[in-house]
Amino acid sequence: SQPCWSEYLTTRIEQNMVVNCTCPISECRAQPTKAFICSIVSSEEIIAKYEKALLRGYVECCSNLTWCTNPQGCDQILLKDGLGYGAACSKCSWISCFNCNFPEAHYPASCSHMSHMTCAKCNHGFCWRCLKPWRPTHKDYYNCSAMVSKAAWQEKRFQDYNERCTFHHHAREFAMSLRNRVSSIGAMPKIRTLTFVLDACKVLEQARKVLAYSCVYSYYNQDTESMDIVEQQTESLELHTNAL
Repeated sequence: SQPCWSEYLTTRIEQNMVVNCTCPISECRAQPTKAFICSIVSSEEIIAKYEKALLRGYVECCSNLTWCTNPQGCDQILLKDGLGYGAACSKCSWISCFNCNFPEAHYPASCSHMSHMTCAKCNHGFCWRCLKPWRPTHKDYYNCSAMVSKAAWQEKRFQDYNERCTFHHHAREFAMSLRNRVSSIGAMPKIRTLTFVLDACKVLEQARKVLAYSCVYSYYNQDTESMDIVEQQTESLELHTNAL
């Protein structure tokens, strides 16, 4: 009967199990169509959830599509460009990484460099790939069972680079906060435009982001000959960023 179907489909939709649901009769493997579901379920809210579930299932099935990974929340769908680095989201301007689960693009650090994650609340270190504690089994990212084993880096060197990386992330947050404060001032009447200050804050945010991930890149890169140039460029960028 229609009431039975309506209750069944509504429950499936609310439990996010509607995409692959079948007829409730155990011997029947037929799947209800969208037209059938829309004709049975009368609640606009439930239908909206159903359409979201269809969209979510479609994105997950398409290898060239992904969701924006902005931790502040964004429902934009991104098209992967196949180059490994994501383009800025047209809705929130966040840049996602298409090759790993790290929440933002992390150039110049590689995806494997980003395997070592640290909880911002309790400082627990863990491996993003296998979710096991970083120590004692993960002295470096090469020690993950999913990757080729290599010698561990010295603890002091790790701490130095980690502190530098953390500093630049905090400085980036400061630049973002400063931009928000300047924006609120610029919105006040009789205040001349502060566009040049806002542009400077945006450049500052980007520079701090590059410096933070350059620490990750430098820590894991063992090619000392080419790293001399990288370190020089990083030092120059940091000098100008501090001046800004």
